[in-house]
Amino acid sequence: MSAQTNDELVFELALNLVPKIGPGLYRNIIAYTGSARAFFEIPSGKLAKVPRVGKKLIEYRKSADQFIKDAEEIIIACRKKNIRILPFSDPEFPKRLKVLDDSPMILYIRGNVNLNPERSIGIVGTRNATEYGKSITKKIVEELSSFQPCIISGLAYGVDIEAHKAALQSNLPTIGVLGSSVHQIYPSIHKSTAEQMFEIGGLISEYPPGTEMHPGNFPQRNRIIAALSDAIIVVEAAKKGGALITAEIAYSYNKEVFAVPGNLLSSYSEGCNNLIKQLKASIYTGVKDIEDALSWKKEGNGTSNKKIELDLSQFEGEEKVILQLLLDKKELEIDQLATQLELPLSTLASKLLALEFQGLLKSLPGKKYRLLV
Repeated sequence: MSAQTNDELVFELALNLVPKIGPGLYRNIIAYTGSARAFFEIPSGKLAKVPRVGKKLIEYRKSADQFIKDAEEIIIACRKKNIRILPFSDPEFPKRLKVLDDSPMILYIRGNVNLNPERSIGIVGTRNATEYGKSITKKIVEELSSFQPCIISGLAYGVDIEAHKAALQSNLPTIGVLGSSVHQIYPSIHKSTAEQMFEIGGLISEYPPGTEMHPGNFPQRNRIIAALSDAIIVVEAAKKGGALITAEIAYSYNKEVFAVPGNLLSSYSEGCNNLIKQLKASIYTGVKDIEDALSWKKEGNGTSNKKIELDLSQFEGEEKVILQLLLDKKELEIDQLATQLELPLSTLASKLLALEFQGLLKSLPGKKYRLLV
């Protein structure tokens, strides 16, 4: 091992390169051994006692020198290409990603990227965007500009690139999440837009330089778009496609999902219309939908962006318990609330409606409820 391996980053990269180590096991190993370096240095007998570390993984560790050598080569390549490596342990690692079980352990970054913006919106859609889809994408970004969010998408053809371009025109930070390495901009025709993004945003990927592009990388990167976004807006989508994968993932993360309704005769509206029909997305009719769902306040209107502290002492009985549960869990389905409160659904529904009229909570698709304060 070279002297460079004293850097913990080398070991974090090396651990990430070991086959069969996914995000959950990676974190488990760090929790039990204390560091990525310890994984490569502690005796095999001690390592075998770490939960979920089996014989196969201990066998892989025999190739530690090769993993460390490969990690060092990645660091050298990144330095040459001006790519920043951000491990999970870094305080600047995206907080929105960190809380998820399937978060990548390493991110590769180009540009001037704030990965923890106060507000963020993901905008996705078909690669075959119609003129209507392109104009709606631009309009959405323009309307959002008063809230100064970071616009997140995938740098793909169609809706994605329109979202990035519209963000640049509105002087909003924008992040492209790639299914390739950040030094290999794909599609290459978007290189000039990507270079403009470096000024107030940039590109991120979980794939190091030298990674071969694979079709499976692109659905995989969609979870990062979903995770980094406070809400996802699907502009146009066919019955199947990457945008719907992003929406489904965002829905599973309990993110706000919106879909722009479209012409029933257009194949590129079918995906959006189905999301709304299945109650996996709210209809997007304008920026007020985002403002209400996320409790955003415009800059400079004399109102704080922070949510008002909720004083539970002002409430009694079931209302107080409902608010406490939603404070603890952020979002809950009506069936979950009914079970915990041991209330009939009809009685609970009236309580929830009363709290909604007071502006304290919001009903969401899927019979879920979220606090607005």
